Amino acid sequence: MLITDVRIRKIEEEGKMKAIVSVTFDDSFVVHDIKIIDGLNGLFLAMPSRKTPNGEYRDIAHPINAEMRRSLEEDILAKYQEVLEEQEQEQTEKEEDI
Repeated sequence: MLITDVRIRKIEEEGKMKAIVSVTFDDSFVVHDIKIIDGLNGLFLAMPSRKTPNGEYRDIAHPINAEMRRSLEEDILAKYQEVLEEQEQEQTEKEEDI
Protein backbone atom coordinates (compact mmCIF):
# COMPACT_ATOMS: atom_id res chain seq x y z
CA MET A 1 0.00 0.00 0.00
CA LEU A 2 1.53 3.26 -1.15
CA ILE A 3 0.95 6.71 0.30
CA THR A 4 0.04 8.73 -2.77
CA ASP A 5 -0.95 12.08 -1.23
CA VAL A 6 -0.47 13.93 2.05
CA ARG A 7 -2.40 17.12 2.77
CA ILE A 8 -1.46 19.27 5.74
CA ARG A 9 -3.71 21.84 7.44
CA LYS A 10 -1.44 23.76 9.78
CA ILE A 11 -2.95 24.95 13.06
CA GLU A 12 -2.03 28.59 13.63
CA GLU A 13 -3.03 28.79 17.30
CA GLU A 14 -0.49 28.14 20.04
CA GLY A 15 -0.67 24.70 21.56
CA LYS A 16 0.59 21.17 21.20
CA MET A 17 -1.45 20.29 18.11
CA LYS A 18 0.47 21.62 15.10
CA ALA A 19 -1.50 20.29 12.12
CA ILE A 20 -4.31 18.05 10.93
CA VAL A 21 -3.48 15.69 8.09
CA SER A 22 -5.32 13.73 5.40
CA VAL A 23 -3.47 10.82 3.77
CA THR A 24 -4.46 9.06 0.55
CA PHE A 25 -3.40 5.47 -0.11
CA ASP A 26 -3.06 4.01 -3.61
CA ASP A 27 -5.03 6.97 -5.04
CA SER A 28 -8.16 5.23 -3.76
CA PHE A 29 -8.55 5.41 0.03
CA VAL A 30 -8.20 8.42 2.33
CA VAL A 31 -7.83 8.77 6.11
CA HIS A 32 -8.66 12.19 7.57
CA ASP A 33 -7.94 13.78 10.95
CA ILE A 34 -4.48 12.43 11.71
CA LYS A 35 -2.97 14.96 14.08
CA ILE A 36 0.62 16.16 14.37
CA ILE A 37 1.34 16.75 18.05
CA ASP A 38 4.41 18.41 19.59
CA GLY A 39 5.21 16.17 22.56
CA LEU A 40 8.01 15.93 25.10
CA ASN A 41 10.18 13.94 22.67
CA GLY A 42 9.34 15.92 19.52
CA LEU A 43 6.63 15.60 16.90
CA PHE A 44 4.44 12.50 16.74
CA LEU A 45 1.24 11.40 15.05
CA ALA A 46 -2.09 10.82 16.78
CA MET A 47 -4.43 8.65 14.75
CA PRO A 48 -8.11 9.55 14.29
CA SER A 49 -10.02 8.45 17.37
CA ARG A 50 -13.45 8.39 18.92
CA LYS A 51 -14.49 8.75 22.55
CA THR A 52 -16.16 5.61 23.89
CA PRO A 53 -19.13 5.68 26.29
CA ASN A 54 -16.78 4.99 29.23
CA GLY A 55 -14.68 8.07 28.40
CA GLU A 56 -11.69 6.37 26.77
CA TYR A 57 -10.42 7.28 23.32
CA ARG A 58 -9.94 4.50 20.75
CA ASP A 59 -8.27 4.82 17.38
CA ILE A 60 -10.67 4.29 14.50
CA ALA A 61 -7.89 3.94 11.91
CA HIS A 62 -4.26 3.04 12.55
CA PRO A 63 -1.28 1.12 11.15
CA ILE A 64 -1.10 -2.48 12.30
CA ASN A 65 2.66 -2.93 12.04
CA ALA A 66 5.79 -0.93 12.83
CA GLU A 67 6.89 -0.71 9.19
CA MET A 68 3.67 0.99 8.10
CA ARG A 69 3.70 3.30 11.12
CA ARG A 70 7.28 4.34 10.34
CA SER A 71 6.46 4.94 6.67
CA LEU A 72 3.40 6.99 7.58
CA GLU A 73 5.33 9.09 10.11
CA GLU A 74 8.23 9.71 7.72
CA ASP A 75 5.99 10.80 4.84
CA ILE A 76 3.71 12.98 6.94
CA LEU A 77 6.48 14.69 8.92
CA ALA A 78 8.50 15.31 5.73
CA LYS A 79 5.47 16.98 4.15
CA TYR A 80 4.91 19.01 7.33
CA GLN A 81 8.52 20.28 7.15
CA GLU A 82 7.93 21.28 3.49
CA VAL A 83 4.86 23.28 4.52
CA LEU A 84 6.82 25.03 7.28
CA GLU A 85 9.65 25.88 4.87
CA GLU A 86 7.19 27.22 2.27
CA GLN A 87 5.54 29.44 4.88
CA GLU A 88 8.93 30.69 6.07
CA GLN A 89 9.91 31.50 2.46
CA GLU A 90 6.63 33.35 1.89
CA GLN A 91 7.16 35.35 5.08
CA THR A 92 10.71 36.26 4.02
CA GLU A 93 9.47 37.40 0.60
CA LYS A 94 6.76 39.56 2.21
CA GLU A 95 9.31 41.20 4.50
CA GLU A 96 11.61 41.92 1.54
CA ASP A 97 8.74 43.62 -0.29
CA ILE A 98 8.15 46.05 2.56
